[in-house]
Amino acid sequence: MIALRRIAAHPFFQSLLLGGIAACGFEPLALWPLALLAIACLIELTARAESWKRAALIGWFFGIGHFTIGNNWIATAFTYQANMPQWLGFIAVVLLSLYLAVYPALATLGGWLLARRGGQARLPLVMGFAACWIITEWLRSWVFTGYAWNPLAMAALGPFARPGLAAAAPWLGTYALSGLVALLGGTWLLAWHRRKRKVVAAVLALVPVALFLLPSLAGTPAQGTLRFTLVQPDIRQESLDDPTQFVAQFRKAADLSGPLTPQQPRLVLWPESGVPFYLATGYPRYFYAAGDYEVDPLLVRRAIGEAIGPGGMLLTGAVDLEVKQGNPIAARNVITAVAADGSLAGSYAKAHLVPYGEYLPLRWLLEPLGATRLVPGALDFWPGPGPRTVDLGAWGKAGMQICYEIVFSGQVVDRQNRPDYIFNPSNDGWFGSFGPPQHLAQARLRAIEEGLPVLRATTTGISAVIDADGIVRQHIPRHVASRLDGYVPPAHAPTLFARTGNMLPLGWAAALLVLCLVALRRRGG
Repeated sequence: MIALRRIAAHPFFQSLLLGGIAACGFEPLALWPLALLAIACLIELTARAESWKRAALIGWFFGIGHFTIGNNWIATAFTYQANMPQWLGFIAVVLLSLYLAVYPALATLGGWLLARRGGQARLPLVMGFAACWIITEWLRSWVFTGYAWNPLAMAALGPFARPGLAAAAPWLGTYALSGLVALLGGTWLLAWHRRKRKVVAAVLALVPVALFLLPSLAGTPAQGTLRFTLVQPDIRQESLDDPTQFVAQFRKAADLSGPLTPQQPRLVLWPESGVPFYLATGYPRYFYAAGDYEVDPLLVRRAIGEAIGPGGMLLTGAVDLEVKQGNPIAARNVITAVAADGSLAGSYAKAHLVPYGEYLPLRWLLEPLGATRLVPGALDFWPGPGPRTVDLGAWGKAGMQICYEIVFSGQVVDRQNRPDYIFNPSNDGWFGSFGPPQHLAQARLRAIEEGLPVLRATTTGISAVIDADGIVRQHIPRHVASRLDGYVPPAHAPTLFARTGNMLPLGWAAALLVLCLVALRRRGG
């Protein structure tokens, strides 16, 4: 019993527990008060650290708990492949968390180093920690290709009908919004340390609550002019890659896509893996086999044209091949535009590929050890060039982001050719129960900070139409086969973030660092 008490009282154990509690602020739990409380306690533990090493380890243990709980859905992905044992999924989550925890460790270390001259003062530490959190989240988004999932800013999102504190994202960017969440958690800590001054403490305690419960300032939703049909076929992950099911899967999506008003221009949206067949010609014949069938891509495109009807334009997830001297050497995860006459009208290739999902890093080393990709197939996927706007004429200028690409703040739009909307097809079928709502929340953040509507078509849910204020206007819940019809919400004028990108949150980080140093100087003076 004494040993257990000692463990419970140890700051490393406490920070590990706090990290898991902070992750409860994300979807699907969305318990933002727990996230603020955990951050407040983390800053207090950092303030009490006797050395820079201890401060860094406190942040590292926090990160292990934080990312293990937040990324628990990754373990579910291992249940949908047969080449590696399922228990390896839990190991993978922890191993990933051991790396990702480096970034909170850098934030606590940076905050401790900045504020150590302040003695017991908490205000400089709060500001320094928030600034360092902004910088480390930005680093996490691109170092080693980046893993930007679950920024702290996600705790700032309100329910579907209102953006909550995330309404500030156009003037902050996601990473500075994360810094604001850290700052407000620190405000609760300051309230605790000023509890003897009851009025001051009450104000400090209530300000974060008021901001998080901020009502939506958006007026009556504006009506767009481009009709759409968004399809969620509910094709389960366990059958998605079964060639004997391809024809039935295609028919299911096609049956959900029929026109309501013939001849009128209409955008039809299918998810990632929406077409199980190859749409391009020129590949070796065996690639067109689907069970007992050999599927002609021209006939597939003609069938698509009949399904969407005159005036229709389909945007769908598909796979293209890279062929060299008649032999496929790589694949590309693409969005393909197919017109009503069956012609190909444009495409986009995914740029942010998933390591160990769509390609195997260090294949020469890991493959002999038994490692493999989670996505079936012998060919690695190659990345595309990055954000691209495809002009579809009467169907608008489409920005395209496939699956988890949408989580990379500042990397989703071609700033030289701003789109009218972002199409985000995804396959969330292997993301468990935590992954899909987290994925949707991050798509909402992109809509808010860029001032662009986002249309998400997924295989199994959650599919949604998100307006430029981050409000979910329509959605289809998980494991429901259905469609959404309406008009694409209009875009806002380019936001401050849309014009400046991640220079904006880094500027806010610099401002907080200056305020931290000013607070230290005043205390020293």
